[in-house]
Amino acid sequence: MDTRVRARIDRLVGDSPVVLFMKGSRGSPACGFSAKAVQILDSLLGDYETVDVLSDAALREGIKAYSNWPTIPQLYVQGEFVGGSDIMAALYESGELEEKLGPLVAVPGPEITLSAAAAKELAAALEEPGEAVRLEINARFEHDLAVGIPDPRDLIVVVSGVRIAMNRASVPRADGISIDLLQTPDGPAFKIDNPNEPPRVRRMTVRELQQRMQGTSRPILIDVRTPEERAIASIEGARAFDEALMQELESGAKDRPIVVHCHHGSRSQRAAEQLVAEGFREVYNLTGGIDAWSLEVDPSVPRY
Repeated sequence: MDTRVRARIDRLVGDSPVVLFMKGSRGSPACGFSAKAVQILDSLLGDYETVDVLSDAALREGIKAYSNWPTIPQLYVQGEFVGGSDIMAALYESGELEEKLGPLVAVPGPEITLSAAAAKELAAALEEPGEAVRLEINARFEHDLAVGIPDPRDLIVVVSGVRIAMNRASVPRADGISIDLLQTPDGPAFKIDNPNEPPRVRRMTVRELQQRMQGTSRPILIDVRTPEERAIASIEGARAFDEALMQELESGAKDRPIVVHCHHGSRSQRAAEQLVAEGFREVYNLTGGIDAWSLEVDPSVPRY
């Protein structure tokens, strides 16, 4: 190997405690194996160095000779070669990778708020010694709450007396969330508000809308159907999606809840996506539209 390439790799490996030689960058991996390696490290570390071997052919071939390992990516921890993505995955599953990283795995506990009702309900669900409420938040910010014995690799925080366990990938996504318990016509249900969630169209059932419309903080209910359809049937309090309403929305707060409905839910989904694209942060599409409202909530509203 060229001595200059070796000296460069020596410097890259020695300058940072964790270095991943990969194809592409941490934010934009250029192959599936590199993406897998990044996903593993992201779940354990907040900071580490990556080196894009695609940007330098000499470095790409040099790192293979340096480690005597034929493939990319390659992980180095404290100057020691660990292996490629498959070895990283195996060590991650066994817990050995976290042990090898040692004090570098310093993930601070997220700030989580539980309402009194939610804390009481969750505490009552913990029946066996060692159990915790496991909160998992995937990359699409879909939330899952379950009760069980935590995985040894989980991070555990105690909130209002309740043990909450999370895998490492969920920890940064959970920071700042609040969990409440709502009474719905179908029974109690947890409501999770997550400030880290990117804006997207959410779903609301007609039962949920009925409850919200009876509360003190009513959402703006928008009807995107044609005037002819509105003349046949309408939900009390719904407003036509016209220019006057758009001007009113644009001059108000972007975080006010908005619920959009049509006949069955297709047209309202497109309208809701338009509102999200324009910066509105809490937009719901009414599942099943006015037809579901007639069937489940108010049979006096004509069906057509």
